[in-house]
Amino acid sequence: MTALTADQSAEQLPRPTRLADVKGWFFTADQLMFDWFLARQERVGEPGDLLELGVYMGKSAIFMGDRLRAGDRFTVCDLFDSPAEDASNSKEMAKSYATLTRRAFEANYLAFHDELPHIVQGLSSVIRAHVTDDSCRFAHIDASHLYEHVHGDILAVRDLLRPHGVVVLDDYRAEHCPGVAAATWEAVITGGLKPLCITGTKFYGTWGDPEPVRDELLAWLAGRDDLWHEVQQVAGQPLIRLSAKGADEPAHPVSRYRVRRDAPQLSRGAGRQRRSALRRVAVNVLPPVVTKVIVAARQRGR
Repeated sequence: MTALTADQSAEQLPRPTRLADVKGWFFTADQLMFDWFLARQERVGEPGDLLELGVYMGKSAIFMGDRLRAGDRFTVCDLFDSPAEDASNSKEMAKSYATLTRRAFEANYLAFHDELPHIVQGLSSVIRAHVTDDSCRFAHIDASHLYEHVHGDILAVRDLLRPHGVVVLDDYRAEHCPGVAAATWEAVITGGLKPLCITGTKFYGTWGDPEPVRDELLAWLAGRDDLWHEVQQVAGQPLIRLSAKGADEPAHPVSRYRVRRDAPQLSRGAGRQRRSALRRVAVNVLPPVVTKVIVAARQRGR
């Protein structure tokens, strides 16, 4: 597959008609969890901004951007086309994100939103210079898969989050990135991170008081017949494990390129029926000489 280039024309940029058209991995369970946590924060009046480290083509960023409130700031950070500063990260970037470009991300995001988020192009380690401490209520970490980088991202986000903010860690259990698992559970065991719930791909936690959030989440899950869940004890703390197989996705942001399905469309059969009806009208109403001219013209056009 040919890598997207930074100077590609507008005609080559993506024009997604729906969120599913945007490349990336953002499954139903996590869409539901993002939606639930962000809606709860709005309901209880939790102040703060949004942050995403690692955006790929923008799928989860587009979803998060639809939950912005007036006055909120959304910051995203990614290398995009910039070279990584160390050989190991460059190798990992080349393997996992060979088609990543900033312009493709921007085109995807602007298909659903009028304005871009605040974009930081560079390693996630620079985020502290662009986001104020104690300013974010929700942060999604999905940048490098290497332990030392994920460990640093967690430490940075811990300072950037507000007291009851929520952090989401992607790929915490994927076999191809054990460094993420090591950094995640290290933060739980020694770093004060309190687990809230896990899906098949993401870990959700807080450095604040987890009990009110966990209790509300359990009550919500108890009312959902389409979601399976259980509670396990991990390092002396309750941890909700959930699955959303067969569940409906939450409402998605709407693309400006969406295909309108309300306009009537004639099938080929319907078209033939309409032409037959017109022919009957011509035979029954028009003078014979006019009807003959019309029929002859139609036959010449076939």
